[in-house]
Parts: sequence; C-alpha cells; structure tokens
Amino acid sequence: MRIGVLAVQGAFAEHIDVIKKLGEEAFEIRNTGDLDIPFDGLILPGGESTVMKKLLHDLDLFEKLKEKINSGLPVLGTCAGMILLAKNIDSGEESCFGTMDITVKRNAYGRQLGSFVCTDSFADEDITMRFIRAPYVTETGIGVEILAEHDNKIVAVRQNNQIATAFHPELTDDHTVYNLFFRMIENKAAK
Repeated sequence: MRIGVLAVQGAFAEHIDVIKKLGEEAFEIRNTGDLDIPFDGLILPGGESTVMKKLLHDLDLFEKLKEKINSGLPVLGTCAGMILLAKNIDSGEESCFGTMDITVKRNAYGRQLGSFVCTDSFADEDITMRFIRAPYVTETGIGVEILAEHDNKIVAVRQNNQIATAFHPELTDDHTVYNLFFRMIENKAAK
C-alpha cells in the first residue's frame, strides 16, 4: 500500500514516519507531478489550514486532489486536514474541499498554550489523543459517523471514504487511527 501525504505545510513528515514504521510506503505530495505516482490513500496533515488551502490552489493541486477524493480515494484528515475536508466552517469562511458533511469550529480549544493530551474512546477503543490548536465538529450531516468525542465535543468522524480527526495521531504511539485508515484502503481495494 502506498500513501500520499500532502507536504505543502504542516506535520507531514511525522505522518510519513509513522506509515513507514507500520511497514507501508509513503511519499510527499508537493506538486502536480507527484499526483502521477499511483497511490492508495491520501493524508491531509495538521498545520495552518488557511495557508494549506492557498498553497493547494497556488500549486495547482486542489482540483486534482478534490477529484480523487470525490472518486472514492480513501483520505485521512488530521486537525487542519479536518478543516480542509469540512463542508462548512462555523466562522463563515469559505470551505476548501468541502467533501465531508460536517461543520467545524477552527481553533476551538484555543491557542498553542491550550494544547493538551487525553485518553478517550475512538471507534470503541481507548486511545491517546494529542490536541494542538485543534478544531472540533459542531454539526454532522446525513451519513457521517461519529468516531470520537471529548468533553461532549465531536473530535473524530467518518463519512464514506473519509476519516477526519481533530487530534494528531501521528504524535502518539497509538496506531488505532492508522489501522482504521489502512482497513478502509484494503476494503476499497477488495471491491
């Protein structure tokens, strides 16, 4: 299995390290030429979603990636990646991909100093969650499955070929989120 990781800004290197540690192949997506490499899944990492959105357009990656997501490519969006996938942002800001029927609140847990780590249930398993200037989901649409909540706030969801987390699974030793993502890729390949 080969995973493309958007590498225009943010925590892409950490995702690549985890994927390789788990025995899978990963590569950086930095320009349109990288999209010619066949890949089975996409990760949209944490970082600054406004900058990432601008770079997606400036580097001519936006349309091609959106087409791949809409065509069923499995995608994992973490933190800023969740914001990129969201159909609505509660501040009224224009969405990026808008492929996931969720509304998110940006920087919902405050500034960098408000970052924290907790243990909570994700898809019926207790995992460590690291939040850094994280969003959370304020509304879900039809077909969106809630995978995790923290303090009665939705922090992980799944819809069709997409998983989004408000937390950073790449910054913990728990691989539950990646294992679910890999199973989604394997299930798609088996069809």
